[in-house]
Amino acid sequence: MYFAALLARTEDGWEASDMELDDVESLSDLIDLARAAAVDDDTVVALIEQEDAWFGVVRVDGEEDPRYFVSNASAASRSSYGSMLTDELLGSDEEDDELDELDLDGTEDGEEDTIAAFTSAEDEDEEDPPGVEPVPTGPLGDPRLLDDLGVSHKQLMTLDGDALSEIADSLGATEVLEAVR
Repeated sequence: MYFAALLARTEDGWEASDMELDDVESLSDLIDLARAAAVDDDTVVALIEQEDAWFGVVRVDGEEDPRYFVSNASAASRSSYGSMLTDELLGSDEEDDELDELDLDGTEDGEEDTIAAFTSAEDEDEEDPPGVEPVPTGPLGDPRLLDDLGVSHKQLMTLDGDALSEIADSLGATEVLEAVR
């Protein structure tokens, strides 16, 4: 079972809203929801947890690139919403797969691929698929993404159990988060 919420920073503190995960089919959908919840392009923090297995934090600041943290990448990678985050952090998202299908070797149609010409038979026998990184056990991402908001990277790295409540408490958003829980 998942719980997900958006915390949007305002002049008066934090506003929380329940995030309907049924509407999230990709990481871009999640980022779009976070940006839509922003007040005056201020910070929005998306919090996701799957029971006590893992939690994830996505921080969106206006149009800047989002920042991500996952508490247990191995556990998250085995769940639908967690795998969106771990795939992004490991650089193995679907867009890369689509690009791999295209002919991006720099040759014109009919030209020989000089890189392929130098590939030895030994290289072709490798067992590990190229570009696939193993999912690490433990935290993955940017542990400093909430440092300036009152949640130190050391604290974030050691959270477990009711992590989202502890994050909300450090942000001063406990009451608003509990209202949507």
